Amino acid sequence: MYIEKTELAEVTDPITKEALNDYYIAHLSRQLSLLGRREVHNGRAHFGIFGDGKELAQIAYAKKFMKGDWRSGYY
Repeated sequence: MYIEKTELAEVTDPITKEALNDYYIAHLSRQLSLLGRREVHNGRAHFGIFGDGKELAQIAYAKKFMKGDWRSGYY
């Protein structure tokens, strides 16, 4: 199978760069959660707590929280 390598355009807008980086982080987090869940279902891991579904909220919290702010991390 041949996959053609494409060159990506250079992104210069800082807002676009930040949005693409946020998407990359959310996508990576979701993929790692799926990988961990697969390990549990296949019996290679006995227990796992995964945070899939909360990626965007966590990224938004990380950008807007300031020193002294608090939150509950369980739900």
